[in-house]
Amino acid sequence: MAEEQDLELGTAGASGRREHERRRAKREAKTREQHPHIGKLLLTFGDQPQHEKSWATGAAGEEALATHLARRCPDILVLHDRRMPGSRANIDHLAVAPSGVYVIDAKCYRGKIEIRKPLGDTKLFIAGRDKTKLVEGLARQVEAVQAAIALIEKPLPVQGCFCFLNPAGQAGGSGIPLLRTLSVSEFPLFSPRRLSKRLNQPGDLGPEEAREVAEALAELFPVA
Repeated sequence: MAEEQDLELGTAGASGRREHERRRAKREAKTREQHPHIGKLLLTFGDQPQHEKSWATGAAGEEALATHLARRCPDILVLHDRRMPGSRANIDHLAVAPSGVYVIDAKCYRGKIEIRKPLGDTKLFIAGRDKTKLVEGLARQVEAVQAAIALIEKPLPVQGCFCFLNPAGQAGGSGIPLLRTLSVSEFPLFSPRRLSKRLNQPGDLGPEEAREVAEALAELFPVA
């Protein structure tokens, strides 16, 4: 859309890429300092620590989702990698669709994704590990966007959701069911395909109003 050119949509995964590079540079500098004679050799044949890899993996997931949405939802305004005011956290993607505003948390995990209900409480498990704490982060993002929507006086629904992408090399997919949508704490768990279908659904918000909302959100949630 031509009119999007002056709207700062942001760059998906940019802050994650920067954090990955920062951590890698710090590790490499420390290795060279501690091992001046063999530091280069250690770096050449050594593996990156998992905490470092995870930033690159997360950034790649955000980039892949942005590419998918640009292709499948060309008429939907999507803001990428937005900073949360007063917080170190960021919002991966903010989509302004005809049916409302969507706060999208992109995830790229290996292993089966499950919803379990031990003792009646709904829990999110990935690769057998309890990852329910991810819900708390998304809930805070949704609350911040709801507060922003109240400020701009637009009575729009705000929906938080997770979008799970298939990590490179995981042939079995992300584990998201094909024929039904899982949810945890009222947050749907989408694949990229299901998310794009949801964003493309008809609604009451027209293109001009959507742009006004996107511009206001871009100002309230600047590029991270």
